Amino acid sequence: MIATLKRPRVLVAVVGLAALLAACGSSSGGSGSSTLDGGGSSFQKNFDEAVISAYADKNPDVTVNYAASSSGTGKSALQTKTIDWAGSDSLPKPDELSSYQGGKLLYFPTVAAPITVSYNLPSVKTLKLSGDTLAKIFALKIKKWNDPAIAKDNSGVSLPSTSITVARRADASGTTSNFTKFLEQVDPTDWTLGHGDTVNWASLPGTTQGGTKNGGVAQIVKGKEGAVGYVDLADATGSKLQTAEIENKAGKFVAPTVEGAAAAVAGAKLSPDLSYDPINAAGPNAYPITSPTWILAYATQPSADKGNALKAFLSYIYTDGEGMANAAGYAPLPASVIAKAQAQLNKLQIPTS
Repeated sequence: MIATLKRPRVLVAVVGLAALLAACGSSSGGSGSSTLDGGGSSFQKNFDEAVISAYADKNPDVTVNYAASSSGTGKSALQTKTIDWAGSDSLPKPDELSSYQGGKLLYFPTVAAPITVSYNLPSVKTLKLSGDTLAKIFALKIKKWNDPAIAKDNSGVSLPSTSITVARRADASGTTSNFTKFLEQVDPTDWTLGHGDTVNWASLPGTTQGGTKNGGVAQIVKGKEGAVGYVDLADATGSKLQTAEIENKAGKFVAPTVEGAAAAVAGAKLSPDLSYDPINAAGPNAYPITSPTWILAYATQPSADKGNALKAFLSYIYTDGEGMANAAGYAPLPASVIAKAQAQLNKLQIPTS
C-alpha cells in the first residue's frame, strides 16, 4: 500500500499499479504542494527509484509516485488519464493514439540499458550466442544446451546436455517488444511471432514459463537449472544471474554492459518526436539488444499544478538525473539527445492558473 505522508515528499512506489490507482486523487497537494502519479515499465524502475528519491530531498512539496508493473499497464492507465505519466519501453502504435483521452502525447526518452540473455548453467562460466541461435532457442527449436548450433558459437566450451527452459514475460511488456524485435530482425525465418508487448507464445511447439515484470523472469531463471530468459541489466545484476555475450551487427560478441548500451544509443537515429531504436545498432562495441525507455505524457496538461510539477521533474531528469544513470545500471543519453528532450519540454501546454 502507498502510505499517506503528513508532510508532502516524493514517494518511490514500486508496488502493484492497482495500489497506486487506488491512491490516485487522494493526495493532490494543497497549500502549494503537488502530486504526480506515474506507473508502467519495470525496466526503468531502478532509475526512477534513484531519481525520485534524490528529487524528494530538493523538492519536499512535490510527491512523485511510480508503480512499476509493465509498459502495457502504464500505457493503458495513461489512456484513461488514471495516471499523470507513464513509463514505457515501447511507444503506442499509430492506430492506438486516438484512444488516449487526454489528446496528443509527448515522448521523453530518459535512459537506455541492455536486455540481458540470462541463463542458469553453473558449469558454463561464459556463453556466446549468435542471433540466429538465440532465435532458435526462444522459438523452442533448440531443446538442449549441447545443441550443435550453441556449440558452434562456443568453441572449446564443454556444454551440458541439460534441457532448456525458456522464461519470458507473462504481462504486456516493452522488454518483450524490444527483445522480440531483435529476434525478428536477425532471424525472421526461425522467429515467426513478430514483435510486440505481447506475442503468441502458446503457438510455439512446446512450453515456456511466464513471469510478471523483469523480476519475475529473473526468478524463474535463478530457480531452474537450464533456464534462459530475457531480463533487464539491473534485475539480472541484482539476482546475480549469468549473462550471455550476444553477437552484434558487426559480428562481435558483446557482453550486456552500460558501455555497450551507450554505444548502441550513439548509433541510433533520433526522430523528431524523440522516438529512436537502438536494437541491433551498428558499431563494433554496441550491445545489440539495448532497450530505450520513455516517460509518456499528455502535451496538454490538465492544470497549472500538474503541468508545472511534471515539467520541473522532467527537467531534473535531464540535469542531475542523467548523472545517476550509470550507478543504477543504465546508460545516460547523449548530450545531443538531452538537448532535444529539454527543448521538447517547451511543448508542454500548461494552463496559466
